Amino acid sequence: MTNFASFLLPVLVLLPVLGGLICWFAGSAGEKNRSAALLGLRAAVSWLVPTVDLLLVILLLFIGLDGETSFTFAKVCGLGFALSLDGLRWILCLMGSVLWFGSAVFGQEYLGHAGHKSRYYLYYLITEGATLGVFLAADLYTLLICFEVMSVASWTLVAHEETPGAMRAADSYLAFAVIGGLVTLMGLFLLQDMFGTVNIRELAALAPSYPNRARLYAAGVLTAFGFCAKCGMWPLHTWLPAAHPVAPATASALLSGIITKAGIFGILVLSAKLFLHDAQWGRVMLVLAMITMATGAVLGVFSVNLKRTLACSSMSQIGFILTGVAMSELLGEENALAVHGLVLHMLNHSLFKLTLFLAAGAVFMNLHKLELNEIRGFGRGKPVFSFAMLMGLCGLAGIPGGSGYVSKTLLHESIVEYMELLEHAGLPHGAYKAAEWIFLISGGLTLAYMLKLFICVCVEKNADAAVQKKFDAMNKSWANPVSGGVLGLCAALIPLLGCTVYISMDKLAALADGFFAVEPGYHQVHYFTWTNLKGGLISVTIGALVYLLFVRRVLMKKNTYVDLWPAFLDLENLIYRPLLLQVLPFLGALAARTVSTLPEVIRKGFCALLYRNNDNGFVYPAENDRFTDYVRQPEGTRGFVASLSFSLLMFSMGLVVVLVYLFLQ
Repeated sequence: MTNFASFLLPVLVLLPVLGGLICWFAGSAGEKNRSAALLGLRAAVSWLVPTVDLLLVILLLFIGLDGETSFTFAKVCGLGFALSLDGLRWILCLMGSVLWFGSAVFGQEYLGHAGHKSRYYLYYLITEGATLGVFLAADLYTLLICFEVMSVASWTLVAHEETPGAMRAADSYLAFAVIGGLVTLMGLFLLQDMFGTVNIRELAALAPSYPNRARLYAAGVLTAFGFCAKCGMWPLHTWLPAAHPVAPATASALLSGIITKAGIFGILVLSAKLFLHDAQWGRVMLVLAMITMATGAVLGVFSVNLKRTLACSSMSQIGFILTGVAMSELLGEENALAVHGLVLHMLNHSLFKLTLFLAAGAVFMNLHKLELNEIRGFGRGKPVFSFAMLMGLCGLAGIPGGSGYVSKTLLHESIVEYMELLEHAGLPHGAYKAAEWIFLISGGLTLAYMLKLFICVCVEKNADAAVQKKFDAMNKSWANPVSGGVLGLCAALIPLLGCTVYISMDKLAALADGFFAVEPGYHQVHYFTWTNLKGGLISVTIGALVYLLFVRRVLMKKNTYVDLWPAFLDLENLIYRPLLLQVLPFLGALAARTVSTLPEVIRKGFCALLYRNNDNGFVYPAENDRFTDYVRQPEGTRGFVASLSFSLLMFSMGLVVVLVYLFLQ
């Protein structure tokens, strides 16, 4: 069975790529020839491939988790393309397969009248294969290759609508992907030089004894940069709130639910293999986690757009997951609570965002609007839709009975456990008490913005009675039975997992113990004791107060939701775009102009030394009408060809050629 299980690993990665190509060719030919058969083939393949991948992942649970399941394409890119499977990788592949299956089935109706479907399905399925390749990667080169393919393929999903907003968001997404990938590549080169390998298992054995910790930290930070950008960690988060509202809802569910987890997986590899039980790494991660968590929650409270609120929520929940990463480092060998909390919250967050983004897709599919004042009252009289929104609220806010309560309880208890260890050792723990309160307050803000969404969409009536009447007329036609069934099933899993925690979630979390070197014999958590319920109730109380006293009284004017977030507090417009499009081009052009003028300066200087009373005039720099100008659309060019995205893609293609040449040497 082991050989068969190993054979399935490349199938999981390559089958979606093959499926995407079939969708492209069948769809293109079908549209050209108006062939219903070919268009039907495209539609069938678009959901059959994710279904088969999901079934294969489930099969691997029974035949592939024996520690020997691996596969290598020898000499691909000179170093080989290596895949392996363990408990954590299986959980991540399960999450990815479920999300692709759910969004593919829902997408049959959602994308029914959309354009460019052949292109969408091509990159949609390539993204699935590349994402599963990230999770199954046995070495960091394989991980980076799949990571970059995933980034470029998913970029087309962000840009799919081709509106100005979509193209701008796609510019940001690709810029972070390309720059982050380059910095990560620098880290990989440094690791290769330090250890002679980037195999994940070998790095775990070699890193603890490496004498130069400063150099190891430098390599770790460089390698982590691209992963941090992809997962939406502050301050590399700005692409996330921009990309989600403009992408199709089925793509947003993937961007939020699983593609961010590809970035998290890269961080987990570094944390559990290079820096296992490293307190210094853990403290840095905790600071970044707290800022990410709180910033995303605050942005979510202020947002007045359904999908943007969910995007900000994703940023905040990534902060919760990173808290688990940090605490798993700080707790050392007693890190079971933190590890189980972060693994389960990754799984939970993916499920929540699949549910909520599909619900948002249902809103947009019917109204083509997402602003809260315009969609207000849409969910009234739609039980399945309202149930999905309510379960998403309970899950994200950590309400007891939902699966989110379980993972948040574990994360909170890991902070409390570390404070107790410090107290017993006679060490100060005030900073970690502050971290605990940031955790609880951020949980409260989560409830506040989710209450805002639920009450606005599912409880309140629209301010315009005629519009509300139109919404009510959709109560039986807002989604077909298949789409409604998928949405209801995803929502039902949230309380089902929460109420069967000991036979479902605890067992799932335990599968990841080997990856994190969790010591056996840890105690079982009693989730519904008063001690554990207290933390959740504190967050619920904070959330209710924020909603009643701030959202209803400050963020609503004359019964209308208002956006009071200061526009200037946008890191992308304030720092990143000026730096990338103005400062760096200016410095580069100045350097180039200086170098080009230098020979003339030297010639004039020699003439002055050799000839008395020589007057050769002044030195003039070479003329350049476009000096330091970034022209987005020069005359005679088409929009995409003149975009930042096109420039980045051309750069990436050149980089790939250079890398292939280097790997073959």
